[in-house]
Amino acid sequence: MTLEKARTKDVIPLREATRAWFAISLQTFGGPAGQIAVMQHKLVDEKRWIGQQRFLHALNYCMLLPGPEAQQLAIYVGWLLNGTLGGFIAGVLFVLPGVVALLALSALYVGAGSTALVTGLFAGLAPAVIAIVVQAVQRVGKRALHHPILVAMAVASFVALTVFKVPFPVVILVAALLGWLAGTRVPAFTRSKGHGSTDDGPEPLISDDALHHDAPSKVRGLKILVLGLVLWFAPVAVAAVVFSRDSVFVDQGLFFSGAAVVTFGGAYAVLAYVAHQAVYVFGWLKAGEMVRGLALAETTPGPLIMVVQFVAFVGAYRNPGSLDPWVAAVIASLLVTWVTFVPCFLFIFLGAPYVERLRNNHHLTAALTGITAAVVGVIANLALFFALHTLFDDSRTLAWGPVDLDLPVLSSWDPVAFAITAVAIALIFWRGWSTMRTLGVCALLGLASTLIPL
Repeated sequence: MTLEKARTKDVIPLREATRAWFAISLQTFGGPAGQIAVMQHKLVDEKRWIGQQRFLHALNYCMLLPGPEAQQLAIYVGWLLNGTLGGFIAGVLFVLPGVVALLALSALYVGAGSTALVTGLFAGLAPAVIAIVVQAVQRVGKRALHHPILVAMAVASFVALTVFKVPFPVVILVAALLGWLAGTRVPAFTRSKGHGSTDDGPEPLISDDALHHDAPSKVRGLKILVLGLVLWFAPVAVAAVVFSRDSVFVDQGLFFSGAAVVTFGGAYAVLAYVAHQAVYVFGWLKAGEMVRGLALAETTPGPLIMVVQFVAFVGAYRNPGSLDPWVAAVIASLLVTWVTFVPCFLFIFLGAPYVERLRNNHHLTAALTGITAAVVGVIANLALFFALHTLFDDSRTLAWGPVDLDLPVLSSWDPVAFAITAVAIALIFWRGWSTMRTLGVCALLGLASTLIPL
């Protein structure tokens, strides 16, 4: 790519960038860890459109925001490459396949319930997700943990989350503080092993200065804030006028709008709250159905918080008011998807110019470097969570003083899940297979284990 092209408004042709985002959107399985790993591979390693450090800088900002950090990262990088339109396209494409897939699966669940086919798919896909997340730990850790202090911070964040159940926001805030302190005392803390090294990733084809940027201003910020708030709440207001304030659509729209701004630390951090309110306060679904909805969300591309779409679908189907249950379910599903993801665009378009201005600020860089180290521990904790609840049917809690540790019941181990996990790890780490190819093989193995009598 020539330097002249890199200096144009779109540093990457919009059509080419759109194709890349669409390809990424079809591979975003495995929660935020897997999704970030896919973007890392496609944009940093393969396309070389953005450098490793710039990618991590954007990721660190997104980790501080409520909502799905992977989708926000897609919006941010899309904005860097193609401005506001690029960010909009990247963000929409990132969630679109998952919205369509989960809408279809929700309808299948309501209409047909559990089937051997769906059970078999779950049996194969869940173990594959473990291998994908483990790969993300290896990839992110290899590039981010370039100093012993960072390694210690990653281990400490993992222990804090796993053993002591420290809230995620606390882990991130402490990591930022420790990163800032380390940056003021250890000059090498924020420096990797050299440009072009393994830690920095491949040298990007586009210089940092050529990427898109907007000058932050109060006028610009006010315009984006007003427009964003209007777009965010307009569908809820329309629902209140058309269906009345007491309709399920308004209740869901307001509730999930609030949930969207407290979803720090990923979907798992807020799902307990969502489940309690949806089951015991609003009565939209039963307790066991929340787990099934989460399983469905795990098998679709896109952010895991998409499970709220399932909750809305089931809740509106059972409380349709004067509408046909299927019509009500689809409307609620799309409405809740809207109020969940529109804030992501608002947060990025509003805050990214300020973050870019501070990109070379040493103190901010040090704080965000500390957050990056903590993220490695967070992803490792997620891998352990998946393994515990996939490889074993039962678990128990060890509570002793400040210790609050979930342990497997060894006698409840699932030999099929162990076998498929081993296959997935071998395919990814030994054979170097892609995420989609591995998921396909594991899905077939899961189907075979369910449909073929042993």
